[in-house]
Amino acid sequence: MSRVGAVLFDRDGTLVHDVPYNADPDLVRPVEGAREALGALRARGVRTGVVTNQSGVARGLLTVADVRRVNQRVDALLGPFDVWAVCPHGPGDGCPCRKPRPGMILWAAGRLRADPADCVVIGDIGADVEAARRAGAHGILVPTPRTRPEETAAAAHVAPDLATAVRAVLEGPPWRRTAAARPPGAGGGEAADVTGRRA
Repeated sequence: MSRVGAVLFDRDGTLVHDVPYNADPDLVRPVEGAREALGALRARGVRTGVVTNQSGVARGLLTVADVRRVNQRVDALLGPFDVWAVCPHGPGDGCPCRKPRPGMILWAAGRLRADPADCVVIGDIGADVEAARRAGAHGILVPTPRTRPEETAAAAHVAPDLATAVRAVLEGPPWRRTAAARPPGAGGGEAADVTGRRA
């Protein structure tokens, strides 16, 4: 990966505080540092997007219009985002878009005319980084209290907060630094997180 073509964010728990099956735009609250992190990306000409599972639609807890209103509020507070991708399906629907499947990431990259290999996906659960891996993109996990310990342990790149994740991308993606630090002929082994600790 020679440059970052786009950064795609999970919505709930990553950009805004997670309100399960939120249908109320008034409940949207950005996470700490989100505005500044996004501003830093845009100032460097990096395109931004959102890829979000919204299974509440399939479960009958939300309507597509509800999701659209909440997304519009997120966009008003943190946007404008260059692309939005929403999966309204449930876990058992077998769609290609619901994370950890790669459909939304591939679609968003296509809309941005970006190679998935030049895209970064930032999210708070294992499905986000797994979807990135399947799409050929790069994932950074930003754990929250809902992130399972095994998801954090399995993630190749982990950041303590959104600002740190974005700073790592702008300063030189961690996968490039990890590869550069590996001695010639060395195999895989443990993956370093973006703060230099072992993940």
